[in-house]
Amino acid sequence: MVFTPVTAKLDLQKELTEALNINDVFSFEIGGHTFTINETTVVSWVIIVLMTVLALILTRNLKVEGEISRRQALLELCYEKAEGFFKGLMDEKVHKFIPWLMSTALFVGISNTLGLLLEPFYFLKPPTKSMQMTAVLALSSIVIVEYAAFKDKGVVGRLKAFTRPMGVITPINIMEVFTKPLSLCMRLFGNVLAAFTIMELIKIVTRHIYVPVIPVVFSLYFDIFDGLLQAYIFVFLTSLYLNEAVEPLEEKPKKKKKNKRSEAAA
Repeated sequence: MVFTPVTAKLDLQKELTEALNINDVFSFEIGGHTFTINETTVVSWVIIVLMTVLALILTRNLKVEGEISRRQALLELCYEKAEGFFKGLMDEKVHKFIPWLMSTALFVGISNTLGLLLEPFYFLKPPTKSMQMTAVLALSSIVIVEYAAFKDKGVVGRLKAFTRPMGVITPINIMEVFTKPLSLCMRLFGNVLAAFTIMELIKIVTRHIYVPVIPVVFSLYFDIFDGLLQAYIFVFLTSLYLNEAVEPLEEKPKKKKKNKRSEAAA
């Protein structure tokens, strides 16, 4: 009996490269300049439209008084749980950003788990697999964090915060403004890309050994659990940054002046 190795039937590098590539969907010209729209942008638009339509449908005919429907009861329960989670992490000054954090969590969560729905459309991939999407999400988070900091402390107070707790670490505090979004971007991008790569390798191999059940089992972790976990980590860190941005400045302890007369008398 002769066994033909699986690697003889496929080229892992070629198929994986094709799966990881971000393809252009369409292009158009304006003033002699060609603009291309890739699949990351298209899928992001689709998610935004779906979230908007779903929000409009779910929030129709909501009641303030009287008997409410099961739909409204479930929505209120989910909102109260999410709101309570963020209120337990953040100061009251930044509670107004909770709806934005919820929307970001939903967008990232849907984007990360979209691989299951996009399986029939192999030419489309989750938008968070692209660094351009994770970079935009990270930058928007830090912009809101810095806005909250300047809004709470003012320009002078925010600049003074860079010198806390000691003036010598001011460069490190300034560097944090740039390292925080970089950390958010690379953490989300790296985890989503790693999960996507592993799932693609599993799909490629099992497609050639005719075991279609294996990808479904692994997909429960890499597409669902890990995808939702990364969405949770992203908004969790952002909420911590927001809370840190409005923390009161610690006043430097003043040195007590010694009374020379009392010292001389002693």
